[in-house]
Amino acid sequence: MTKILPSSPLGVALIGTGFMGKCHALAWRNVAATFGGAHPRLEVLCDLPDSKAQGLAQQFGFARATGDWRAAVNDPAVDVVSITTPNGTHREMAEAALAAGKHVWLEKPMALTLTDAQAMADAAAARPGQATMLGYNYLRSPAFQAAVRMVQAGEIGTPRAFRGVYDEDYAADPDLPWSWRHTLAGGGLGALGDLGCHLISQMVALMGPVAEVTAITDIAHATRPSPEGPRAVENEDSALAILRFASGAQGSFATSRVARGRKCRLQWEVHGTLGTLVFDQENMNELWVHRAGEAGFTRHLTGPEQPDFAAFCPAPGHNFGFNEQKVIEARDLLAAIAGGPVTGPDFAAGLQIERIIHAMAASDGRPVTL
Repeated sequence: MTKILPSSPLGVALIGTGFMGKCHALAWRNVAATFGGAHPRLEVLCDLPDSKAQGLAQQFGFARATGDWRAAVNDPAVDVVSITTPNGTHREMAEAALAAGKHVWLEKPMALTLTDAQAMADAAAARPGQATMLGYNYLRSPAFQAAVRMVQAGEIGTPRAFRGVYDEDYAADPDLPWSWRHTLAGGGLGALGDLGCHLISQMVALMGPVAEVTAITDIAHATRPSPEGPRAVENEDSALAILRFASGAQGSFATSRVARGRKCRLQWEVHGTLGTLVFDQENMNELWVHRAGEAGFTRHLTGPEQPDFAAFCPAPGHNFGFNEQKVIEARDLLAAIAGGPVTGPDFAAGLQIERIIHAMAASDGRPVTL
């Protein structure tokens, strides 16, 4: 589906230049080449120290650099702000950008606490002419978009069960140094906020709203080494949950940042009355489909018949990648800015995701109604 994009170029500020900061920079540079429309103006890049910002501004193609994020947010040449900084900065930066009249593209998790997320959603709701987008890029995979369309079209009947897991092993080593990611004040939730929220975003898109969760969490390594000696880990390394959806369907959920050997195991199944869908992000160019009456599963290879694939490549079997998902996300934000439908998650939808993961964190084995 062709989406209407802004007719004049928008000025962009990027705050943060790490893994996701570079993804945003690539997306801003490639979105018009892929989908048409006016090329965004890469105005200001912000990071610390100033020398780092200067070097990466040149590498990424931004006109100017600064170490002052408030200057970037309030720059009159800037229309939209990408925020890819540590979790504890999200609320302050996003609210400042909204107050300055900017559109906001913010990486997940939305906030440290539900109170923060609610305040951010309220701030966005008070400025209906300003678009917000949260960085749930896995929603843009052509295979995942195809799965959602199949569910909505009734191709697997009524969804009755969801089974999902998102595991990585980046924190499996007990000698991994302590950092802000291991604190409630700097990182917020642990595996739930870093990984599990991605799985929740896909689960809700496939199954609809969650009515109830019962969960347990675990800290695998109680302390981490630091120059000052062992320091406590305050947030969860893993979480398990069972869910009941508003539709009456059931679900299971698991996430871990200490699962040895797992790199990006964002994997789920949807069991319907007429079929089953299976997806694994580590094999993101495959969607497996079973329909009633068939002996097993059919492998659907990503290709131009799936949403948005053809904008990148006209040939099936030429694999889609991680960064391309971010380009689609940028396109969807620009379409929302141009007055088109919000395909989000915007801050309002992001608040619902936060409510689910915070309910899991608070459950301690007891049912929590949402």
